[in-house]
Amino acid sequence: MDQELLILIKEVSKKYFDKPFIGDARFNKRLRTTGGRYIPHSQVIEINPKYLTELGYDELIGIIKHELAHYHLHIEGKPYHHRSKDFRSLLKETGAPRFCKILPSEEKKPRLIYECQNCGQQYKRKRRIDLKRYRCGRCNGQLKQIH
Repeated sequence: MDQELLILIKEVSKKYFDKPFIGDARFNKRLRTTGGRYIPHSQVIEINPKYLTELGYDELIGIIKHELAHYHLHIEGKPYHHRSKDFRSLLKETGAPRFCKILPSEEKKPRLIYECQNCGQQYKRKRRIDLKRYRCGRCNGQLKQIH
């Protein structure tokens, strides 16, 4: 499976970037909040396999192009982080997404909504928070759970 991913990444690199991919690639089931990541010191691209199973091949290609943009800029010694101009312009040139979509399985998770009793600021959380310990970040008011 990882060998097929490596072959696909090499093909995408040649097609969209016109440069070879010399690094390594693998699927990583432990990735939860992202579609993939590039590890600069070992030049490895890791891809979340859930994106392939839940959103399909086209989304996987977009994630690969995004990670290859990090890779190629890093190899060339240019700034390769999300906020750099070089990175954003390379994403536009190749048609790669800046962010990946939210997985359908993650969207269904229940969200908790807390509201400040003083200013009305709302906070959406996946996990419960201790209302005795935490307060509003805007006005320091007391929070209450509304949903």
